[in-house]
Formats: sequence, C-alpha cells, structure tokens
Amino acid sequence: MAATILPLSPNRPAPQPLADGRRERSRSSRVKIVQAMLDLVARGDVAPSAARVADHAGVGLRTVFRHFDDMDSLYREMSERVEAKVRPLASQPFLGATWREKLLEITDRRAKVFEAILPHRISANIKRYQSAFLMADYVRWIKLERARVEMLLPPHVLADNVVLESLHVALSFQSWRLLRHDQGLLPAQAAKVTRHLVEAVIAQVTE
Repeated sequence: MAATILPLSPNRPAPQPLADGRRERSRSSRVKIVQAMLDLVARGDVAPSAARVADHAGVGLRTVFRHFDDMDSLYREMSERVEAKVRPLASQPFLGATWREKLLEITDRRAKVFEAILPHRISANIKRYQSAFLMADYVRWIKLERARVEMLLPPHVLADNVVLESLHVALSFQSWRLLRHDQGLLPAQAAKVTRHLVEAVIAQVTE
C-alpha cells in the first residue's frame, strides 16, 4: 500500500536547507576579504598583513585563512579582479588604419590602464620576490604587454632592436611608475610624456 504524503501546513513554510545560509555567509565573507585587500592597497598599504585585511573586512583572522590558504592565494584573487577591471579597455578594437595610429592608440590606452592598476601593480611588484605566483604573474604581464605592441608593428620595425626596445621601455609599467611616483607627475602629464617618447621613437622610422 502506497504511503500517504501529507501536504505541508499552509501556516508552516517549507524548511530551507541550512547549508544555503552557510554558503551565502561564506561567499559574503570571501567577497569582503578580497575587497578589503583591494581597498588597503588602493590607499597605499602596498603590503597589508592578514591581520589588517581581517580588521578592515570586519572578520576574524581565522576566517581569512579559512578562505585563503595563505596571502599568496589572496594576491592571486586580487590580481584576477584587477585584470578583469581593465580587460574591456585593454581589448578594445583599434580605430586607426596604420601601425603608427594604432601604436599611439595603445599609448593613450595604456596610460589609462596603468593608472587604474597603479597601486595594485606596485604592491604585486614589491611582493613578487617572496611569491612564486606573483613572480610568474609579473612575467606573464611583461610578455603580454610586449606581444600587444609587437602585433601592431611591421617587420622592418620588429627587426630594429633599438627602436623596438625603446618602444617597450616607453610603454612599460615601470616607466609609468617612474613618471607618476618618482617624478611626481600628474596622470595627464605622465600620459603626455609617454606619448611624446613614443612619437619621438617612431619619427625616426622610415617606411
């Protein structure tokens, strides 16, 4: 004989799995931790400790390490968030018809990208000597930035090592950091200097 299934009482809501609430709290804590890391770095704390991250996020130190095995894994997630933020700008199609026009477009675009990620990239650069992930990520960024420039250049420019490396120096994050931090230029001024350097280099190139 089949068992009779009694309907739920209209005054008693269906029970919700406790696991759902725990998962939501866990997700919320993780988001707070990553955002705290981003906030601290953006404010100039280029190497925040786990304790400062926990305090800023409003969670316990044990909660930080329950979500992230170590600071390296937290830097990994921060890097992913920062890259996702600037990817739409960096991957926009070019409007120019010639390699020179496209190179100047990437010059102006890179100034905006570098300014957006300035504190986070500085933080990662400082910590990369103690972090296998950050060192590998640094190398990946360098290769990616070089590739995006070189894909625009004609063969005779790629074959001129002096011109090629001069462009890479002018368009590097290190140069942007030098202009902004060491020389104290405002973003607009640093962008003008970068464009001037690139224009000076490509002016020496004959077709």
